[in-house]
Amino acid sequence: MAKRLTLVTGGAGFIGSHLVDHLIERGDRVLVVDDLSTGRTHNLATHESNPDVELVRASVTDEAVIAPLVERSDRVFHLAAGVGVRLLADEPARMLDENLRGTANVLACCASDNTPVMIASSSEVYGKSVDLPQSENANIVMGPPEESRWSYAVSKAAGESLALAYHRSQGLPVVVARFFNTVGPRQRGRYGMVIPRFLAQAEAGEPITVYADGSQTRCFCHVLDTVAATSALLDTTAAFGEVVNVGTEERVSINELAALVKDMTGSDSEIAHLPFEVAYRPGLADMQDRQPDLSKLYGLVGFKPARTLREILVDTIEFRRLQHDAD
Repeated sequence: MAKRLTLVTGGAGFIGSHLVDHLIERGDRVLVVDDLSTGRTHNLATHESNPDVELVRASVTDEAVIAPLVERSDRVFHLAAGVGVRLLADEPARMLDENLRGTANVLACCASDNTPVMIASSSEVYGKSVDLPQSENANIVMGPPEESRWSYAVSKAAGESLALAYHRSQGLPVVVARFFNTVGPRQRGRYGMVIPRFLAQAEAGEPITVYADGSQTRCFCHVLDTVAATSALLDTTAAFGEVVNVGTEERVSINELAALVKDMTGSDSEIAHLPFEVAYRPGLADMQDRQPDLSKLYGLVGFKPARTLREILVDTIEFRRLQHDAD
């Protein structure tokens, strides 16, 4: 039997490279599209000589490149996106372009061949929602457009709406996965991701810098759990036309996270607090709480995340020590 050919956009990135590992272990051949603006070929180093992995350096906004790759593929995981609070603060136009045009292009190409596709979205779509846990059919509460934080959330919500529109109008087999704070080995801190940033500060003996008062809460999901859930969703026809939360329900405050990082690294770093608008710039709001309702995910694929936050930190600390990973 011929191996299934899977296209992964953003496949040299943090989540994408782990998905490539997972798919190869499952017996797929994998096409990776990545412009390497945030992804790294180093993330795919173990597949460098593997004939079942092909890397195409290109933007997902380029229809001339994406269309023939989709035609070759049996299914598509669309992960390529502008991500991170730092990119949102520094290059909002680039982020919007990648997220809006890139997703629209991938969906249009998939619709032309009715190719099954997973669209990666984000818990940022929930905006200012304070109802916990956050369920997929909850109302979205956004701030005003002049606050640039909302541009990322709007771009992801627009991608979700377009995906569902293709499903309703053309029967496109598409599922939307809303990721909640995926973390773990290979994630970098330079784009604002909190765990690698805290670890780098702790390892260097610098202050572990918590933005705002640190009472904001998040649920951190190991990248291997995210990848397993995402892969299972695209293999499940009942998930087509659905938006599904992907994450963990273990909620922790950022103050608690900083203390745990300090303890697990044996660091002498102090824990310092910095106003969010000083860390980035005025008008860039932070969200107070995030916690997913995972009942739909469990109902569709029977999946529950296997790894705790402490286990995530063990894996990530060990990876950094072995790789001497630079942020």
